[in-house]
Amino acid sequence: MKEKFNQMFKDKLFLVMLVLGLLTIVAAAGVVTIQRGNTPGEENPYMEQQQGAIIAEESPEDTLTQIAGNADAQREQPESHINNRAESEPVQVAKEAESTQNKGDAAGKGNQPEAAYAGSGMENAVSLVLDFSDTSKMAWPVMGNVLLDYSMDTTIYFPTLEQYQVNPGVVIQAEVSQPVVAPANAKVVAVSADEELGNFVVLDLGNDYVATCGQLKEIQVVENEYLEAGQVMGYVAEPTKYYSVEGSNVYFQLEHQGNKVDPIDYFE
Repeated sequence: MKEKFNQMFKDKLFLVMLVLGLLTIVAAAGVVTIQRGNTPGEENPYMEQQQGAIIAEESPEDTLTQIAGNADAQREQPESHINNRAESEPVQVAKEAESTQNKGDAAGKGNQPEAAYAGSGMENAVSLVLDFSDTSKMAWPVMGNVLLDYSMDTTIYFPTLEQYQVNPGVVIQAEVSQPVVAPANAKVVAVSADEELGNFVVLDLGNDYVATCGQLKEIQVVENEYLEAGQVMGYVAEPTKYYSVEGSNVYFQLEHQGNKVDPIDYFE
């Protein structure tokens, strides 16, 4: 019994000694670690991590600074963009400026008199003077023989109608599609048509002189248009049924103050 007790005591003593030895080793390792941590020449990993955290915290400010710089650059971009566009596209910029100016000029026309820009253009309309008189001369609307002369005092024979009657104008022989011109400076009073004259144009020559030109096609003028002497008004058409025997022609009539006058007296 005593031997058993001694054996148990020895075992416990061994365990105690073993534990004390382990504690001594652990304590010695801790002292060495603390001393290494306090050594000035060695870097502290924990401090490196903290410094890294500080750098990471500062990066948003750098980002904000960069974004603010980009915003300033964008605010300055429009002026630079316009200058670059003007340098790279001078023709386009010039065209746009010209287009804007033309729009302004067109808008300003609304305040000008009609005669200033009607007809064949502003310059021509301004220079036209409708001042026809009893001493004035005019051009023939077409060059050709007179098939039926002016006659208001006596009657003349109309072959197509097979009868005699007065003639308030002259019937001038012409070829189909031959151009017909304005006899003098004039303003177009009317563009119309009827069975006898076909398509016709009425012209105001000034001073109550009015001319009518019939048997036309493809009329090139419109009402209120100003015409220069010699300007094409249209072309000779096929004759109406009233002049089928006479053949293709131009009918021309001249009035002064509502009275028919002989146009032959005024032709050059």
